[in-house]
Formats: sequence, structure tokens, C-alpha cells
Amino acid sequence: MTEDSKKQQSHQRKMEKLKDSVDATIASADVERGVSILLTGNGKGKSSSAFGMVMRALGYDFRVGVVQFIKGEQLSGEEIYVRDKCPEVTFYQMGTGFTWDTQDRSGDIEAAVRTWEVAAKMLCDPSYHLVVLDELTYMLSFKYLDQAMVMAALSDRPDNQSVVVTGRGGGSALIEWADTVSELKEVKHAYNAGIMARRGVDF
Repeated sequence: MTEDSKKQQSHQRKMEKLKDSVDATIASADVERGVSILLTGNGKGKSSSAFGMVMRALGYDFRVGVVQFIKGEQLSGEEIYVRDKCPEVTFYQMGTGFTWDTQDRSGDIEAAVRTWEVAAKMLCDPSYHLVVLDELTYMLSFKYLDQAMVMAALSDRPDNQSVVVTGRGGGSALIEWADTVSELKEVKHAYNAGIMARRGVDF
């Protein structure tokens, strides 16, 4: 047997074991319902990942709701696309800008409450397959919204509805609530090297 043949056999055995393990894990998942996902951490890509799931849901013709907290008046490329070319997506943006820009706590709280009212209606509506609550974590960290109220709405949503929450922090209650928690870690960022944000990549 040649050395290449030995390597092929070894590789095949490893892949067979891996396949058996993956198949067994898939077979053990027997609960079908909407999932709750928290995308957090100080790394880039939380909102981008959420919008990737929006595109995935739209691929199956599902109804999607997107509510953005914190984000300012300048829309990103994915937001423009969803707003202009995806009528099946209900898109709402708080639009006050980042809290360090407004420096108006009472105004920010009023805007957060109005925006939450939009989100709360989506969380009661079983026609939404997916609801994205972008940057919601900040509303809890800054105490703009009542945590108990938010957690109750997230927990009591329709069984078939999935929810994605993004943003840094947010507290332990969100982590305990979520089925899946991904923490994005910043290793390097172009901004720290003086490189300007790139249209079509960063926004």
C-alpha cells in the first residue's frame, strides 16, 4: 500500500467517525420551535450576522420584522436593501443616533419606549417567522427599558417565532433566556489602525 493510499484510508476513517457524530447529534434534536439567539461581544459583525439570518428567512418566503435601537440616521447597505427591495420585511428604526451623540437621556428613553412598542407588537404576532431586535442590549444596559417587561415579551412570544437580539452587554437575563449565545471577540480592527470605515463592507 502506497503512502498516499494510507493517508486516504486514515482520512476516510476520520471523516466516517465525524459523520457518525454529526448524524447522531442531528438525530437527537427532536424539539421543533422558534429559537432565541443573542449576538454579543465587542467584536464586529453582530448586526451583520443578524441581517444574514434575515436574508436566509426571506429565501423561504418567511415574514420578517427588524427593529433597530440606537442606530442613527445613516442607513447601512443592508438596511437600505431591506427597506427598498424587501416589502415583506417590516423595518423600524429608532433613528435618534447613538446615545453619546444625542446626550439627552430623557429624549432617548422616550424614543426607546416608542420603538419598543413596535417591537412588542411583532413579538405578539405569530405571522412573523423571525424578529431581529438590533442593539436592544443597550436599552437594558442604560436602563431605558424595563428589563422585566422586555424579558416577559421575549419569553411569551409565539412558539413558531425566532428572535435575534444583538448588542454588547445586556445582562445575565438575556444569556439565560437565549437558546444560542455567540460572543464576537475583537482581535484586530481596521479602525484602530486609522483605516476609514468602508462603504459596502463596514456599513
